[in-house]
Amino acid sequence: MSSELPDFRIPHAEKIEWMIETSGWALEPVPAQVDTDPPVPGYSYTIGFPASFGFPEVIVFGLTPVAVRGLIDLVADLLRGGTEIPIGVELVGLFDNDLRCVFAPVDCEAWAGLFGTAVAWYRGEPFDLVQLLWPDRNGFLPTEAGFDQRVRAAQPVIGSLGG
Repeated sequence: MSSELPDFRIPHAEKIEWMIETSGWALEPVPAQVDTDPPVPGYSYTIGFPASFGFPEVIVFGLTPVAVRGLIDLVADLLRGGTEIPIGVELVGLFDNDLRCVFAPVDCEAWAGLFGTAVAWYRGEPFDLVQLLWPDRNGFLPTEAGFDQRVRAAQPVIGSLGG
């Protein structure tokens, strides 16, 4: 019996392409960068949403990739079903217990370093991106004064609201 394991590694771009071909979109998880100043929490973002749903790519900070996958699956199902999701306004219904969230537009040029795989996928062509801002345990969004300061570092706000 051979002690060598088969090599199942495939190029990253091929993995992204396979996910988009099978699901209509891919999720790119990025681990936390604790050696930077300031540190950057882990985050995940989509690739393929504009082509599949006519909706911007979505980035989510501070949640595990599996949690983000579940949320983005919900968003994808809503969009696939014809639901129009407004951008830049508070929404209720995506999260349990009527907790609010916002899809905030992101300046892709200013933040391009955070989503290099998407930039490569689009071959440098511009694309739209929104940040899904999620509430703390008390229902406050990270843009609100009451937001739990203990989780602020986990969810930096790169999206913009109002104006």
